[in-house]
Amino acid sequence: MKRPLAYITAPWHGAAAENTEQAARYCRAVYEAGYAPICPMLFLPLYLHDPVPQEHKDGIGMSRDLLRRSRVLVVCGHIVTEEMKNDIAVAQRLGITATTLEGILTVKGQGKR
Repeated sequence: MKRPLAYITAPWHGAAAENTEQAARYCRAVYEAGYAPICPMLFLPLYLHDPVPQEHKDGIGMSRDLLRRSRVLVVCGHIVTEEMKNDIAVAQRLGITATTLEGILTVKGQGKR
């Protein structure tokens, strides 16, 4: 079964370990709903150094490219940051469906997390 790509965006803040754990939980829920989750938060920090301006810019570019290839943008969490607003705007401009994690789970018949 080929799974459609689902780009995960969320309010990443706090410690890196907490962000990684939360990202993995979001990805697992999206996977269980039938999608192939794409979450740059899980892998870009492994080799890019965000404080280096060029690497920060490259990370944004790579993330945008992954979003462009996705079928759906999944907005996770209960607050919306500026980065998330940018992801939503890019998805809207490209005609990519944007929904919440709860929306994905409800549509796929998963009910609750």
